[in-house]
Amino acid sequence: MATILSIRGLNKRFGRVHAVKDLTLEIQKGNVYGILGPNGSGKSTTLGIVLNVVNKTSGDFEWFEGRLSDHEALKKVGAIIERPNFYPYMSAKQNLELVCKIKGAPASKVEEKLRLVGLWERADSKFRTFSLGMKQRLAIASALLNDPEILILDEPTNGLDPQGIHQIRDLIRTIAAGGTTILLASHLLDEVEKVCSHVLVIKKGEMLYSGPVGGLTSGGEFFELLATDMARLTELTASNPAIARTEMRDLCLIAYPNEKIEPAELNRFFFDNGLTLSHLVKRSASLEEQFLILTGKN
Repeated sequence: MATILSIRGLNKRFGRVHAVKDLTLEIQKGNVYGILGPNGSGKSTTLGIVLNVVNKTSGDFEWFEGRLSDHEALKKVGAIIERPNFYPYMSAKQNLELVCKIKGAPASKVEEKLRLVGLWERADSKFRTFSLGMKQRLAIASALLNDPEILILDEPTNGLDPQGIHQIRDLIRTIAAGGTTILLASHLLDEVEKVCSHVLVIKKGEMLYSGPVGGLTSGGEFFELLATDMARLTELTASNPAIARTEMRDLCLIAYPNEKIEPAELNRFFFDNGLTLSHLVKRSASLEEQFLILTGKN
């Protein structure tokens, strides 16, 4: 699979603040990547560096396996890293026609992209009459005018109402289905889980996880346990060598295994020790739970 972007040992300092710390990652063609992290984790700074709007302190990055200069490579990149900024007195169509002239894209792309983002019926409406969600969709249309190989979005649903969020997420899925690689930065777990195939978890500029979204949750299995004698249940669970740790949650005892153990085997353990369970369910940790574990916020 072709590599769109490679980042190796990237660092950025703002005085004493080490915003990006030895960041290394690869973006492969055809995937939807979510850079997930709390506010201030270095997501936007990283995107600014690879788009040549923020100077790096050290490290390196390379577009399209180094086949093109940065200037030529960025012609194949569409990006929205700030609030949509168009002429308010011009229509959506006029604004995009102006962008086409700047980018050297054919004017025929305007109708195509406005239809893609669901704004063709408002093509002649002035930008100032658009809702925030419509403005964001127009910005995405603008970023797609040159048919980029990768689309970069920084917090694409920030500030939108539920309907606007739903429209942007549907649009991201549609664009990805057309073969465009997407890299979006977000602090919203729900957003990443719903639209991304891969996730990069960053905290204070450091990479904590990089891989498929499913890979982050697959290793987070746990058991929900209940018994009449909860004190005895807690004691026995802690004595089982297959259990790494326990915690109470919503009146249930949560047991995290440190090795593979089946529910029937665990149930037999308690029965053989004179305790009958009233509730035993094996679950997989959600993306939110795994994210909190990784970032130390649980």
